Amino acid sequence: MVRSLWSAATGMNAQQANVDTIANNLANVNSAGYKAQVAQFKSLLYQNLQSITTTANGDPKPTSSQVGLGVRIASINSVFTQGSMLDAQSDTAFAIEGEGFFGIRGDDGEIYYTRNGDFTWALGTNGGMMLTNADGLPVLDSTGRAISLPRTYIATKLSISEDGQICYPDDRNNPQPIGIQIGTFQFSNAGGLNRIGSTLFAATDASGRAINEDTNPNVDKSRILQGYLEGSNVQVANEMVNLIVAQRAYEMNSKAITTSDSMMEVANNLKR
Repeated sequence: MVRSLWSAATGMNAQQANVDTIANNLANVNSAGYKAQVAQFKSLLYQNLQSITTTANGDPKPTSSQVGLGVRIASINSVFTQGSMLDAQSDTAFAIEGEGFFGIRGDDGEIYYTRNGDFTWALGTNGGMMLTNADGLPVLDSTGRAISLPRTYIATKLSISEDGQICYPDDRNNPQPIGIQIGTFQFSNAGGLNRIGSTLFAATDASGRAINEDTNPNVDKSRILQGYLEGSNVQVANEMVNLIVAQRAYEMNSKAITTSDSMMEVANNLKR
């Protein structure tokens, strides 16, 4: 009886974490560059009730009797499928088509990576312009340095080519590269990235070191689309179905607890 109580309790805890994950996905359905998460479950240890043996008559029992002790969350994985391209009104909105990530330098000096290209030109410390994300963190170029331009440039005239080159019109109003390229980086195992915020990731031993697309010829180059943002890859219909399944599983584990409690009550009443 007690075994069933604990097994059902682990099921309720696991399904609660599953519901929390699904709810977070739905909450970020409109977050640019957000990547959905999926909870993975793992069965706990099994207890042997009867081992492989023979009967009193010498007949073999080829199978054992085992009972499970519940479930737990094994991992919560990020799904890095391509999100839809959303038209944006800003000239500093950039969407990545491919496997790349933008590089962002955090307040702690570490480099983080994101698919959220909702950037803006901010006033730099030297009076020039610096390309930053919505939190004011600088965006990195292909050499790993913050993208900073002198005050002589006019932000509204800047454009970005598909390979990330920052262009400025010449005397004939033709965009020309100015020698600065927005950096894009890939990972051997993007699933191993450590999620810092809703759209920021940090490299880990599992993900491998960042691969600079500009200096590595062995990767497929990503395209940068100006005037677009990559939408969340959360599929609302699928998440709602998963939410219903998780809720039903939670209810079934709750029912198993009440059933075990009723059986224990009957057993306790036998002595009266």
